[in-house]
Amino acid sequence: MLTPEIIQKAIAWLIATGLKLLLIIGIILLLLRLCRVLSRRLEKVFLKGREDEESLKRARTLSNLINQFLKAVVLVIAVMTILGALDIQIAPILATAGVAGLAVGFAAQSLIKDVINGFFIILWDQLRVGDVISVAGKSGVVESTSLKMTVLRDLEGNVHYIPNGLIEVVTNMTRDFSRYVFDVGVSYFEDVDRVVETMKRVDEELRADPEFGKEILAPLEILGLDRFADSAVIIKARTTTRPGKQWAVGREFNRRLKMTFDRQGISIPFPHLTMFVGQNKAGKSAPLPIRIENLGGAGN
Repeated sequence: MLTPEIIQKAIAWLIATGLKLLLIIGIILLLLRLCRVLSRRLEKVFLKGREDEESLKRARTLSNLINQFLKAVVLVIAVMTILGALDIQIAPILATAGVAGLAVGFAAQSLIKDVINGFFIILWDQLRVGDVISVAGKSGVVESTSLKMTVLRDLEGNVHYIPNGLIEVVTNMTRDFSRYVFDVGVSYFEDVDRVVETMKRVDEELRADPEFGKEILAPLEILGLDRFADSAVIIKARTTTRPGKQWAVGREFNRRLKMTFDRQGISIPFPHLTMFVGQNKAGKSAPLPIRIENLGGAGN
């Protein structure tokens, strides 16, 4: 039964605690709205002026993740503040939550590592869908990427599912532009300057080709005579192409270079062995028996 004393206490509670709860709830709603606004601003920052689909997907993934994290922090603080306003002891709750969180952390440490690594991979824009990369000992085209896992498909069609926690180094072979390095071996008897000029002419013809020319971004860069191999001198060069087009351009350049070398009589050596009969200190050599057989029959 409601008595004047109970009513008076209820009014006092509403004035003292109720208004405090309303103020806390209002601040929570304001903070949640600020989280949404901040996530939208961060999405524009992450886009960096790009409008392609992959950049938009990356920006939305990061902004949504940050938005969810901020909301979780705000809600946790709000619950603790409300419990404190209601004079409920939160120390036992915090201790229980700490023990439970520790147990969950040990059980899900691999998942947490994957998510953290995935966040920074996406944040730093290390890879995108369609890039050719090498990670964790596997190479291939990125088919999908998320906070948890990166999926690659290699040249043979095999699909590799790589947890982001295993990724320490990302080698991206198709970022902004690509390059193909040539190690052209020719005989020691060839004129190196003539070989270099031939390579430049082949590159000019390739850049003038309507199919391959649009994929090449710069003329062939001759790095010079790189080393003296066992049976050849190696001339190193490189070409710069659009992302992912270096292999097609490189194969076509090699095909045309081989045909041009054949027409001009430039020798591409193959492995061979030169025999030298050694001499002792007296200047004498051991006998080297040689037998010549006529395999073509009599009279040949």
